[in-house]
Amino acid sequence: MKTEKVDVAVIGGGPAGLAAASSAKNSGAENVVLIERGEVLGGILNQCIHDGFGTKIFGEALTGPEYAQIYIDKLEDAGVETLMETMVLDLTPDRELTICSEGGIRKLEASSVVLAMGCRERTRGAIRIPGTRPAGVFTAGVVQDYMNMRNILVGRKAVILGSGDIGLIMARRLSLEGVKVECVAEILPYPSGIARNIVQCLDDFDIPLYLSTTVVDIHGTDHVEGITLASVGPRGGIVPGSKRFVECDTLLLSVGLIAENELSRKAGVEMNPVTGGPIVDDQFQTSIPGFFCGGNCLQVHDLVDYASLESEKAGASATAYANEGRLPEQPITVQPGEGVRYVVPNTLSGAEAVDFSLRVGKPDEDKYVVFKRGDQVVRRMRQLSMEPSAMIRIRVRADRFNKGAGPLTVEVAD
Repeated sequence: MKTEKVDVAVIGGGPAGLAAASSAKNSGAENVVLIERGEVLGGILNQCIHDGFGTKIFGEALTGPEYAQIYIDKLEDAGVETLMETMVLDLTPDRELTICSEGGIRKLEASSVVLAMGCRERTRGAIRIPGTRPAGVFTAGVVQDYMNMRNILVGRKAVILGSGDIGLIMARRLSLEGVKVECVAEILPYPSGIARNIVQCLDDFDIPLYLSTTVVDIHGTDHVEGITLASVGPRGGIVPGSKRFVECDTLLLSVGLIAENELSRKAGVEMNPVTGGPIVDDQFQTSIPGFFCGGNCLQVHDLVDYASLESEKAGASATAYANEGRLPEQPITVQPGEGVRYVVPNTLSGAEAVDFSLRVGKPDEDKYVVFKRGDQVVRRMRQLSMEPSAMIRIRVRADRFNKGAGPLTVEVAD
């Protein structure tokens, strides 16, 4: 089988892949190929008919399809080759891809690869809810697809487990279609979704949110007839006497996302155990030279704009690597400190400004995010409100990295 050579291969045609591919082409790569397993480009954006996308990049609130179309147009204007309904079967550390489509199996050899596979939802099996196995248990994204893309209503009385953003948005969507949303239950003592969605999707529709609460049983034989909720104590156990039955015919699960990184692991890319995505430098290059990553398979985003921005950087960096064969050294290690759950990127050169993404471990108010090298403060930025669900983005200028020595630590401080 003949191996075809390309400059940049982008895996995934969602918002991250679209941004990376168009950026790679516009940065000077002659031959850019985008590989997408679905029938259409845009990924999850196609079923997100609510607005709120594009406020950071375009300065206006767009629907998901509108936002996707802007990047699809960029892709077409740049002249990127797209391979639709095509699966990547294998990916080697030498950047050799085995792909399969209706036309058969092909092999590609890429000078650089951008990983942009996105993420998938956690299911009932992933969180091990006990009870029977009736119809009527869905992930929130599946219900979004049924209602927004197929015009199918899944039930009349629903309970939502998990206060992730998709679940919150679907609470509103169901209510608008006449479904009675009994409640949203969240196992954590604080919401998993951003504050805007709590207000617009729950408060505005008088939908109760029960924190430190989870589903401990599902009832029904052929179809869901109800669920049992229970309060969760500070150490994770069920609070005695807190169980209560809630009648419903539908249970929606909005219990987190899993980064799609099976191909990354197959290629030998080093992974971050906290984010579930690759460890990257400030060029979004992974531990294997020539492999880059952006979007939700790097870290799960709350705003698609940020996924697009980092993927544009990844695409431009992939072109630079394809043309030059190497990128600047990354001598400075970045590590999360007190109060910070994770930070991206994980290494940097110190030669250019860096947009850091980070999440805190617990809710807090009126604190500072502090960047330090040794005892020297590199940057200190006040945050009036911090939530684990909300990604914090902070830019640090290149000249700041000269302060101090050793690793760069990012922490929350008074």
